[in-house]
Amino acid sequence: MTMRMLDSNTGPSLFYYSYDRGHHWKGPFDLLINGVKGIAARTDYIVDSSKECTAFLTCAKKNGLEGRSFCARTQDGGITWHRISWIGPEPEGFSIMPSSVRLSDTNLIVALRKREGNKRWIDIYRSENNGKEWQPWSTPADDIGEGNPPSMIRLQDGRICLTYGYRAEPFSIRTQISGDEGKTWSEPISLREDGISRDIGYPRTIQCPDGVIVTVYYFCDNQSPERYIAATLWRAE
Repeated sequence: MTMRMLDSNTGPSLFYYSYDRGHHWKGPFDLLINGVKGIAARTDYIVDSSKECTAFLTCAKKNGLEGRSFCARTQDGGITWHRISWIGPEPEGFSIMPSSVRLSDTNLIVALRKREGNKRWIDIYRSENNGKEWQPWSTPADDIGEGNPPSMIRLQDGRICLTYGYRAEPFSIRTQISGDEGKTWSEPISLREDGISRDIGYPRTIQCPDGVIVTVYYFCDNQSPERYIAATLWRAE
């Protein structure tokens, strides 16, 4: 399944699904959630059963601007969706682009891209009742330059891996590792830092069965006249 907003950062949004690993798609379908306006969806969800799926999304604030993150769930295979909770209070700036990890049947953590004034950073929120309520958990990256969305996964050894673009010099793709379910984090490690502008990032990360971690992102360096899609293959020490 993929979820995607239309032309603006305040929706509306659509979703599509595939039963053959993306060769053919059904959709688009309107992503409608009662009481939520301006849904600006990016794909982040956890499949919990054949009928139940929990999605982590962004919508417009009360003033119509982006953005506030929330948790939604379907229990009928995507026919209807319901908002379960807001993830944190409504910000003056924005709190957007969630990336989620399920720790147990009841525990979840979500990484959020945050902005207030000139400050840009990444916060982690935690839920211990399957998304009904959230509490601030940690701030792994308190400065990410001009801002970039996080990608967060659980590694095979149980640790949490966070990747993001750093939009300040040295323009780079960074990672941090947590061994205590996202409460504390390693110092940032640069996967590469040869960018020539802020126009980088938006990573997605997976771990392969052999333990290799693949981080895909877009990048701008002196090897190409235009931005391009790149990947870094690496292992977590």
